[in-house]
Amino acid sequence: MAARSSGASLRMGSGLGLLGLLLCAAYTQTPAGSAAAYAQAPAAAPSAPPQRGTVKAVAGNTITVATDAGPTVTITVPDGAKVQQLAVGSTDLKTATPSQLSAIAVGDRLLASVKPGDTPTSFTAKQVILMKSADIAQMQAAEQADWRKNGTGGIVVSVDAASGTINLEAGAKKIAVSTSAKTDFRRFAGDSVKYQDAKAGTLGQIQVGDQVQARGVKSADGSSVEAAEVVSGSFKNLSGLVTSIDPATGKITLKDLATKKVYTITVTTNSEVRKMPLQMATNFAARTNAAQAGGGRGGAAAAGGDAGAGGAGAGAGAGAARRAASSDLSQMVARLPTGTLADLKDGDAVMIVASEPSPGSTTVTAMTVLAGVEPILTANPNGGMSLSMSMGGGGATE
Repeated sequence: MAARSSGASLRMGSGLGLLGLLLCAAYTQTPAGSAAAYAQAPAAAPSAPPQRGTVKAVAGNTITVATDAGPTVTITVPDGAKVQQLAVGSTDLKTATPSQLSAIAVGDRLLASVKPGDTPTSFTAKQVILMKSADIAQMQAAEQADWRKNGTGGIVVSVDAASGTINLEAGAKKIAVSTSAKTDFRRFAGDSVKYQDAKAGTLGQIQVGDQVQARGVKSADGSSVEAAEVVSGSFKNLSGLVTSIDPATGKITLKDLATKKVYTITVTTNSEVRKMPLQMATNFAARTNAAQAGGGRGGAAAAGGDAGAGGAGAGAGAGAARRAASSDLSQMVARLPTGTLADLKDGDAVMIVASEPSPGSTTVTAMTVLAGVEPILTANPNGGMSLSMSMGGGGATE
């Protein structure tokens, strides 16, 4: 998350781990230990690897599955095929309980040991391991609540590899994230805004300017956390006027105020589109201006009246005020209703958090699009205001 503000993501919504069958984590459905459970599954013929994914339709004894690998396949469950249900959170197939074909419903997750069917996308099941969507949703809700309670996040200002400490800045607040060999690291994919597309990561991947979310045991004042889980990523913050919209492809273009570059942004079904009411944006812009002016005066006073030092102090004070305002803005955005690309038009002022497929790329995918920000951009004509993400769905966390 190469955003320039504090905050937390992953949709970072919520939670972490690659999409899978055996465990539902926040904004994910695969546990770190699921590989051991999969290893216990009955071996399939080399020509028909196990099929894993989400149930899209059930018709008689035929199940349509959107697989994690991409293709949609049909799986026929004949009489005599073993169907078992695994509890969310379990990584041991020995704990699975007997179930039946009639228990499988749309939205459920399944792993099927199969043999080839009549077509490349049709299979016959030898065994089906099922995880119910309601159980997954319950686990997701619990994980999201835990992120809201025990999560924190911000922009990386330094990484001490020797001690395993990641130092973050969240608005005007400094946060020290302590990691260990037990910490679970995840990294967002450069071309995806979905948490379930995050990959297993390492401390070494985290760079200055990245956005990091950490969950663990926090100090009473929130200035430090012993992290059980860390999610990081490199994201861009863009702001400017929409120059064109192509609803058919979901693409918009804009010229970024800060870099003056023209970006092509893809808005997908996973992107969040929100719009600030005019009065809210106007009030926020006024508060931001007042805070930055106050920060500047405070910096000059702290510098003892020296003109040069005062100017530097004023800049630092205004910068801290802007970062704090960015954190406040991210929390406000999380409470706004969501919309669609159809709510935007040419000439709209927007602020965007986008994934970055590669450094310097001007073709990105939107994670969040915030419209209705004309007053904010008018007050910050050179950009600099930014948004961030939240694992727990509540904006920046403390």
